[in-house]
Amino acid sequence: MIETVSQYVARIRSYLGDADPLAVLAETPTRLRALLYQLPDTQLRARPAPERWSLLEIAAHLSDVEIVVGYRVRTILGATDGVPMPAYDQNSWQEALRYNDRAVAPTLDAFTAARDNNLLLYRSLDEAAWNKYGLHSERGKESVRDTIVLNAGHDINHLRQIEAILGE
Repeated sequence: MIETVSQYVARIRSYLGDADPLAVLAETPTRLRALLYQLPDTQLRARPAPERWSLLEIAAHLSDVEIVVGYRVRTILGATDGVPMPAYDQNSWQEALRYNDRAVAPTLDAFTAARDNNLLLYRSLDEAAWNKYGLHSERGKESVRDTIVLNAGHDINHLRQIEAILGE
């Protein structure tokens, strides 16, 4: 069964619960590095099933999502409310950008650098900035707060996937 957009958003937001999204975002690079850094290359690139992503592909996806989210937040902050925010096809990116051909160390380094940079911005925002919003092409009205909360839940989702793959 394919999830609707509202089901996806509800599921991803539910992972966060009462946790502080900035704390989740801050700890993800360390958790990701602890899970993946010492694994053999063959394990990083192995897909648990043909339609599922490898550990390395998940890490590369998180790295690219961090760039996308940072861009979206900056777009919202630098424009009037309601600025368009296009979606992207994560599976097309995974294939076109050859996620499974990347190396783990630079992928984790890029993710960490982008995340640290974004966190500096997020921690500087006042309440008015947190409430500014754009119009996501799939999800509709989405504030800076919504975007950041979804990103934290997205981290949790993928960390759980990685842990599940490692436990299989």
